[in-house]
Parts: sequence; structure tokens; C-alpha cells
Amino acid sequence: MRDGGALRPPNCQMARELFQERWKVCLTSKYSQAILGWKVSFTWDGPLQTVSQTITNRVKELRIALGWTQEQLAQAAGVSRQSINSIERDRYVPSLELALIFARIFSCPTDQIFQLESKS
Repeated sequence: MRDGGALRPPNCQMARELFQERWKVCLTSKYSQAILGWKVSFTWDGPLQTVSQTITNRVKELRIALGWTQEQLAQAAGVSRQSINSIERDRYVPSLELALIFARIFSCPTDQIFQLESKS
């Protein structure tokens, strides 16, 4: 790593591949209490493409399959009935914590409850 006192980033295949994909990799060093650490940052130098995406869910379908009301699901999940209503109408995307709670309640993985879809 040291070459005449100068620090240089490690030579690795991954860095070369990232450069080929128009990624810029910046390695900086920070000397703290005799420990040398590297900070890595990545930036994209290629054209930006915006893809509009939305998260949809099956909460209402799964709740009805259990025979529960919105109030019952809200109590089981520890949220308000209004939150359940907003989630079911795709007005609100729940936190990761709430999504994991739903997964436990419905006994299925989160990706069977929530889907990421591209808008056309």
C-alpha cells in the first residue's frame, strides 16, 4: 500500500470493472490512533435514467383471507385502523419494521406482500 510514503488504492479487478461501467471510485485514507482505515465512495459518471416505480401490496387480500377487520389487523400490528386503511389503498408505504410485522402476521415473506412495480 505504501510507495515511498504515498498511499495508493489497492489494485483489484473489481475497481477496473467498475471503471469500465463508468463508475468513479474514490479511496481516501484517515489516520486515527495508529489505525489506518479506508473510506470508499462511488459516483456514477454515466447518463442518468429516471424510472418511476411504485410499491403495491396485498395487505387487504391477505387480511380478508384471515377473516379479520382492519381494526383487528391494526391491533395485531400495533398501528391505527387508519394506517391499515391507508396502506391498503396504496396511499402509504409502511416502514420496514411494519412490513416485517405483516410478514409474521400473514406467515409469508415480505416479497409476497409487497411488490415494486415500474410505472409506464
